[in-house]
Order: sequence, then structure tokens, then C-alpha cells
Amino acid sequence: MTAVSPVRRRGPLAALLAALCGVLVLTGCSTGDDAVVQGQGNQIVAPGGQTVIRYDPPDERTPIGQVSGESLFGDGEIDLSTYKGDVVVVNVWASWCPPCRKEAPELEKVYQETKDRGVQFVGIDFRDNRGSAEDFARDRGLTYPSIYDYGGRTLKALGVPVGAVPTTVILDRQLRPAVVYLKAIGEQELRDEVLRVAAEGDKQ
Repeated sequence: MTAVSPVRRRGPLAALLAALCGVLVLTGCSTGDDAVVQGQGNQIVAPGGQTVIRYDPPDERTPIGQVSGESLFGDGEIDLSTYKGDVVVVNVWASWCPPCRKEAPELEKVYQETKDRGVQFVGIDFRDNRGSAEDFARDRGLTYPSIYDYGGRTLKALGVPVGAVPTTVILDRQLRPAVVYLKAIGEQELRDEVLRVAAEGDKQ
């Protein structure tokens, strides 16, 4: 197992990422051979026992870097910068991850319900057999795109805590991390947070 290390960023986010990089705890679906494993159910646990990290207020958030990668289906490049102005939900998944199998249809449902509010979903398929990943996406009717990221290059560029699969990150309309879920996420919880972040833009 190979843990995915967040990149260093300046400001309050940098301090949090540095701490998380050293102490993220993993069980359940892991991302690599070097991950620290301790018994904590099936979630990563951040400092203070957090599995959900919110970056508020918005004006203290830091934009992500240049995040792009090859489409899972090989039909071009996906560049998150093209979605600036939208709320972007980034879901890290793999076909071998049991929680992802339950989570994926719920993500698709929330995407269909929120895309008219200027919300885009993007998957990052990590350390996966490509054929199995393609079948996974087809079988679950996923209509939003995914980046194929076997080696983790895209995850490193994203620059947020990612220690296991699944992880979900909600980026605001300026492509700044607003919420990070270090766990599988349910439909209602995701819908509520996506609409909350989308409403931030409505007020600006």
C-alpha cells in the first residue's frame, strides 16, 4: 500500500496538511503499502478525530494547484481549471473499494439533482485496473467524468488530505477546498453540503 501525501501549501491549510500527512490513520479501503494502519472502524481519522474537515470562512481558503489528468475512457484530458465558476465535487474511488460500490450511485444521483445549480462532479480513479474501472463506471451509470490516476500524480496536485479510498472533496466556485470527507459519504450529507457551498456563490 502506498499512502498519498498532500503537497505543501502556505497559510493555515499548510499547517493542517502537514499534521495530517504525519498522523492520518487508515483502515478499510487503503491506498498503499506505506499507510499507517490502526483499528478505527473503516475511516481515516484526522487530528482530533475528524473525518470531515471544513475550511471556513471562505476568504481564508487557498485555491488548488493545476489539477489535470487523462480521462478514464481515454477520450481526452480533464482539467479542473476549466470548471472554475462551478462548485466541483471530486471523488476519489476505485473499483476494488467496497464502500465505493455503494457510494457511486448516490454521487450520480446528487450530481443529476445539482448540476443545474452550476455543480460539476469529477472522479479520480486511483491505483485501479483500467478495464475494471471502466466497467465499474458503466455498470453504475456514472455520467460525470473521471481521471485515471493509477500512480497518484493528480491526487498530489490536488493538495488536500487524501489517505484512503473513498475520499470526497468539495471545491467552491474559486476552486478552493471547502469540505474534505475522509470517509464514505451518504447521499443526504453530500447533497446538503454541495447546496451549502453552491449558495455561497449565490451570495457573492
